[in-house]
Amino acid sequence: MKSLEDSESDIISALNDRQEITYNELKGFAAESGIDEEMLKKSLKELEKANAIAPRSSGGILTYYMLQEKQLVRRIMIVEDDRSINNLMAFTIGKDFDITQMHDGEQAMQKIKLEKPDLVVLDLNLPGMDGLEICKRIKKDSVLKDTIVIIVSAMDATSNRFKGIKYGADYYIRKPFEPSELRSLVKIFLKKKGKRFDPLIDLPNEERISDTVEKALKATEKDYEIGKLRVEGVGKFVERFGPGPGITILRLVSQLLQDKAKDDSGIFVGFLDSDDFVIAGEKGAVDKAISGIQSEFNAVLPFIYQSEGYKPIELGIEDIYGAEKPKLSLEYSTIEKRAIMERRAEVLKNKEEKGAGSKEIGNYTYEELRHMLGSENLNITITRDPNGVRLSVGKGEDSKDKSE
Repeated sequence: MKSLEDSESDIISALNDRQEITYNELKGFAAESGIDEEMLKKSLKELEKANAIAPRSSGGILTYYMLQEKQLVRRIMIVEDDRSINNLMAFTIGKDFDITQMHDGEQAMQKIKLEKPDLVVLDLNLPGMDGLEICKRIKKDSVLKDTIVIIVSAMDATSNRFKGIKYGADYYIRKPFEPSELRSLVKIFLKKKGKRFDPLIDLPNEERISDTVEKALKATEKDYEIGKLRVEGVGKFVERFGPGPGITILRLVSQLLQDKAKDDSGIFVGFLDSDDFVIAGEKGAVDKAISGIQSEFNAVLPFIYQSEGYKPIELGIEDIYGAEKPKLSLEYSTIEKRAIMERRAEVLKNKEEKGAGSKEIGNYTYEELRHMLGSENLNITITRDPNGVRLSVGKGEDSKDKSE
């Protein structure tokens, strides 16, 4: 059996090649490398202690991220009026950062302008100035706009999560929070090797969605299903109001889905870089998650419309746009295994004819996955470049590229 040092070295080599890897993928790699599961777990724990890696559960998959080896000490400001919670956050984040603890919103905003922290952990219900206003001011400031903002709040998430994302918050954590989640998010946001972490784009990628599709096809359990959740109407919403509101809606749905995947670890959630998300798992758990997400989305819809100028009907005020508002909804549909298998056969045949690869099953592009899952009729497509997330409306020659 390999020593702990050799096992850690092999794991780092595997992570260096890809910068992120799931626990299941690591188990396969470990088995091929002569590392038993007990040694794998021990090695991962030691590497995490050494700040070489950081784990995060997203979309029902545990992923390990490679962290930068050497860098300047990053500055974090915690803005939380409850001193006990503030101290817990500081203790949770750890000693690897320069942490400033603040308890008043207005004083915190002044200090943020002065010290320019790399990341702000922000409560919403603060004396002096509320957290949403702080978030909005940070993201509108040309000097501070790249500051990462993580909102941690017990306030009603129905409207506040949406407003936080709209104002540019990078993530929203509900109280009571899991200390490990906050610690992992901070490390991955500030120390992740390679491109900046984005919770929308960094949902399980095409490789992990491919694995899930294959798992669904092989599953013998009658209750295991795979389906797609579509954000209906978001394309027209983007055409009316621009890419920013559209990306805000997708980020909102993404975080709602990630919350449900945390609540039930048996659910898988992926993003097809469009207006479709993939969900897989035991039927009862999936149905429960979809029902909860649709209920939360419907509750936040009035705030989405109000943010674009539509007034509640009960106020007796006409909508300022005068025209009927674009209708938004979340629509879920299961996908029959037979349909997936038929489309998969087409994908593999097309690959062979084009010489674009072998007949190897289980390795598909987003375009191929969208075909297999019946998601080709796209209203929007999401891509990412050095300037951030880009959103394209429509398909083919008529598509219009827009950036966030």
